[in-house]
Amino acid sequence: MSPSPPQPTASLPFIFVTLLLDMLGIGLIVPVLPTLVTQLSGGATNAATLYGALISAYALMQFLCAPLLGALSDAHGRRPILLLSLTGSTLGYLLMAFSPNLLWMLLARLIAGTTGANVTVANAYVADISTPATRARNFGVVSAAFGLGFIAGPALGGLLGNVDVRLPFLFAAGLAALNALYGLLVLPESHPVAARRPVRATHLNPFGGWRTLRAAPGVLGLTAAIVTANLAVQFSNSTWVLHGTARYGWTPGTNGLTLAGSGLLMAAVQLALLGPVVRRLGERRTATTALLIGVLSFLLYGLAAQPWLLYTGMLLGVLCGLAGPTTQSLFSARIPPEQQGAAQGALTGLNSLATVVGPLAATGLFAHYAAPGAAPHLPGIVFFACSALLLLSAGMLWATFRRASAPVRSGGAA
Repeated sequence: MSPSPPQPTASLPFIFVTLLLDMLGIGLIVPVLPTLVTQLSGGATNAATLYGALISAYALMQFLCAPLLGALSDAHGRRPILLLSLTGSTLGYLLMAFSPNLLWMLLARLIAGTTGANVTVANAYVADISTPATRARNFGVVSAAFGLGFIAGPALGGLLGNVDVRLPFLFAAGLAALNALYGLLVLPESHPVAARRPVRATHLNPFGGWRTLRAAPGVLGLTAAIVTANLAVQFSNSTWVLHGTARYGWTPGTNGLTLAGSGLLMAAVQLALLGPVVRRLGERRTATTALLIGVLSFLLYGLAAQPWLLYTGMLLGVLCGLAGPTTQSLFSARIPPEQQGAAQGALTGLNSLATVVGPLAATGLFAHYAAPGAAPHLPGIVFFACSALLLLSAGMLWATFRRASAPVRSGGAA
């Protein structure tokens, strides 16, 4: 029998605050990192490429190290690995704040990526403290923390960057340090000693997580669906500003307001509607329905010659935010407690690859077909690709549910 979750109602606010502060710190540097890269490169014409290399370096190290850090959290508990990750974030932000050149910036991103286990450990933590009845709702709270942090972070980072381009990095370092102190003093351990298992040599292999994913029925299909949906999100996020500027003539302020408004609505939906919807429809139907709503939403984005149709798509699209927490809940329910960290690490690693591939593919597609002067000119092509990816993700879920015959580990059908 698996150990009972430790006081979920008391633990969840702690992890919510931890993630909110962490995502706020990440969001702070978004508006100013390209500017700092341009300054350090001497205004080089390839500054955009150098910026992309820094982003890719972080994602690559996360891909290589997240499975190992997840396995370490299975062996030693979630709390010490989360504290290690926050300490690495603090050091990375400080190095970026005082970097004299791009090599130091690269070192900072490599350190941050190597210790970047926040998402991995947070998801494992939520799985530890959740029951079948609260699992999807708890993952919704985590998703809302991510969203709120990313909304407030760039806005605050832009204001601080107007004072000094390095100030947001110092502020982010301070937040990460406070977050680590908060975790040290307040955050309880969620992973009981009885459920821990030692780290094996296979965990040193970034592809070793596949063994864990293959072992549980239906997990590979869920993994493919989650990563495919995340790829669609990366496509959209990396070209939203480009699309709004080119198609509607939006200013940076308008672009920012649309992103903030969408994020706030999605966080509200995840906090207020996820629990009631899952109780009524179940996790499987909620996830599939939310993805199909996302398919329609992205189609409207692509077809929207006028902003009002895009706004209609946005109102629909916030309901797609129900898919992430429910698919994550379905995923975690099929993983044994002693393997949550390793499995979540493998999933984080794969999602980090999507953050590399997605922006590169989407911006290339936009430049070829949607940018002003492109021939043929297909301004909505990236959003049509997003729609196709979400449709593929929904199909993967449907096929996985159809094949699945084994019950989830916690009892009760998902």
